[in-house]
Amino acid sequence: MRDTPPVAARGVPCRRPAVVLGTREAATGSPNRLDAVTTASTPELEADRQALIGLINAEAVFHGDFTLSSGRKATYYVDMRKLTLDHRAAPAIGRLVLDLVKDLDGVVAVGGLTLGADPIANAVMHESVNAGRPLDAFVVRKEPKDHGRGRQIEGADVAGKRVVVVEDTSTTGQSALKAVEALRREGAEVVAVAVIVDRKTGAQAAIEAEGLQWLASIDLDDLGLAPQ
Repeated sequence: MRDTPPVAARGVPCRRPAVVLGTREAATGSPNRLDAVTTASTPELEADRQALIGLINAEAVFHGDFTLSSGRKATYYVDMRKLTLDHRAAPAIGRLVLDLVKDLDGVVAVGGLTLGADPIANAVMHESVNAGRPLDAFVVRKEPKDHGRGRQIEGADVAGKRVVVVEDTSTTGQSALKAVEALRREGAEVVAVAVIVDRKTGAQAAIEAEGLQWLASIDLDDLGLAPQ
């Protein structure tokens, strides 16, 4: 563990002490508050959330000059794929997203636009079985296959089903809305979009304008970052 404060460098994460999420212990020595506006529904899940915040700050926040998928410029980048594909973080991510959607009636599956949503959907699926309320997962291709069955949505049958779109983080909401559009074409009833990190850059307004509920586990206040 480094005793010196984190120093921002181009494309280099600000290092803070990492936390192994399997312990279900809250991150210590963190500026994040347990009484943050966004909280999980149980003390155990809030411990997961605080530990994930610590791990994001330690390993997934990169400072420098970046161009986001929306074309916007940013001086930091939250690379959640480093953690959604990490054995230390994935189980907690599954539990936290499951916690976000637990009160949505009749939801049977989660998924989103490949590839950012794929590990999240799988984590939720596995944790939902452990929690005794199983959900299926699906993958939304960016375009329909040009061979085989020509499907754009793989996995769970979504026609006539209530589903939730998941994302690691979202800037404008356009990736999530592309998944929503494909799901609606297949006859799914999309009820919400759930993200791990809310960047506070307009995605929520775009999602809600489509009549969908916006759910987020962590926001920039939790991470000590300013909106850009």
